[in-house]
Amino acid sequence: MQLTDLKPTHISKNKKRIARGGKKGTTSGRGTKGQKSRAGRRIRPAERDYIKSLPKLRGYKFKSTFQYAVVNVGDLEKKFNDGEKITPAVLLKNKLIFRVGGRLPKVKILGDGDLKKKLEIDSCVVSASAKAKIEKAGGSIKVRSEKSIKSVK
Repeated sequence: MQLTDLKPTHISKNKKRIARGGKKGTTSGRGTKGQKSRAGRRIRPAERDYIKSLPKLRGYKFKSTFQYAVVNVGDLEKKFNDGEKITPAVLLKNKLIFRVGGRLPKVKILGDGDLKKKLEIDSCVVSASAKAKIEKAGGSIKVRSEKSIKSVK
C-alpha cells in the first residue's frame, strides 16, 4: 500500500458559496423576499414587542382600591340580641364580614331593612339612613376617629 492509495472514508464536499453567480444565483437559496432573505438578518425578540405595547405613563399615580365591608341594618336585626355591642371584630365572628388580605376591614353600616333592637355601634362608619334607624330603635353610635365619619360615595 502506498500513500497515494489512502483515501478519506467520508465524501469531501465544498462549502456552498451562494450569491456568486452560477447555479445558485437570484435568491441564492434563501427563498424569496422578506427579512429572512436579507444579509445580516436578525429577528426581533418577542420581549421587545411586549415592552413596546405597555403604556408609557410618566410619574407616580396612586389608584385607591379601598372599599368598605358593607353590612345592612336588617342583617344586624337577624344576628344580634337587644343591647349588644357591635364592632368589626364581632361582625367577623358572626360571619357578616370577612378578612381582606388577612386584615380586619373597615365596616360601613347601611340602612337597608328594619331595626327594632337597641344596639350599640362602635368603630363603624354609618350611613345617614342607618343612623336614623339605629337612634329611633334606642341604640347609640360611637366613632373613634373623625376620619371614619366621612361618607364614601
